[in-house]
Amino acid sequence: MINELLLPVEFLFLHVSLLYYGFGIPHGDGSAVVLVPGLAGTDEYMLPMYLWLGRIGYRPYFSGVGFMADCPRALSAKLHETICRAYTETGRRRVHLIGHSLGGIFARAMATRKPEKIASVITLGSPFRGQVAHKSVFTVAGLVRRWMRERNPDLPGECGTSHCSCSFGRSLTGHWPKSVLQTAIYSPNDGLVDWQHCLTGREGVDVEVQSTHLGMPVDSGVYWQIAHRLALSCQTGRTEGGAAQYNMQHGIHTEAFSAGERRGIARARRGRARSRPDRGER
Repeated sequence: MINELLLPVEFLFLHVSLLYYGFGIPHGDGSAVVLVPGLAGTDEYMLPMYLWLGRIGYRPYFSGVGFMADCPRALSAKLHETICRAYTETGRRRVHLIGHSLGGIFARAMATRKPEKIASVITLGSPFRGQVAHKSVFTVAGLVRRWMRERNPDLPGECGTSHCSCSFGRSLTGHWPKSVLQTAIYSPNDGLVDWQHCLTGREGVDVEVQSTHLGMPVDSGVYWQIAHRLALSCQTGRTEGGAAQYNMQHGIHTEAFSAGERRGIARARRGRARSRPDRGER
C-alpha cells in the first residue's frame, strides 16, 4: 500500500518525459481510443492519457460513464453508447479500449459482447482473474455497493459482485474473441491488487511495468507500452492469433526466441517471488 504514495512522482516524471510529447514512440492512424476509469473514479483522472493520445495521432474518448459506482449493467450501457459513437464518428472503424483497474474489467466484458466494434483492449492493473486486493479496496467496494442500494433498493443482492447474473455478469465468463487484440499490463509494485490476478497467462499478452496501481494512468513506462501495443493493433488489423505476437517488455517479436527460450521466459515470470502488502480475498 505504501508504494501508492509514489503517485505524485510518477505524474511529474511523465510530464518531463519526451514520449509524453510524442517523441520516440509510434504514432496513431486516427483510430478511436476509449478510456475507462476504475472503481469510484471519473473520466477526469484519465485526462493526461486523453491529451497524450490526441497528440500522438489517435482520437480519444472519455467513457461517459460518469461516477464509476453504479449498477454494472447501467455503466456498461453508457460505455456501449460511447463506443458506438466513437465507432460511427471514425468511419465505422473498430475502437480500442483502455481500462484502468475495474475499468479494464468493463472493457474486457464489452469486447466479449461487441467484438465487431472492438479492435483491441488494454487493461491496466485489472484483476480479471480473481478478487484479491488490499483490504482498503474491499472497503471502498462495500461502500459503493451500499450507496448503490440506497439509491435503488430494487437492485438484486448480488449486483456489483462476481455472482451477478445480469448481462454484464454473464459477459465476464464469455470466451475471448479472436478478432480482438488483448494486452494485460501489470506491475509487481502494485499496492492495491494482486498482480498475479491481472494476467492472462499468455506470452505476448501479459506486459510487466514497474508503476504503482494508482499511477498506471500517469506512468511513462505504461505510456510507452500503450503506444507500441496500439501501433501493433493498427498495423496488423488482424486477429491476435494471426498476428505476430509482440513481447512488449523487451520490445521484440517473440519469433526471435526459440520455443524452448519462450518457455524459459514464461517459467521465469511465473517463478518471480515478490513481497506484497497485506491483502484480503473474497
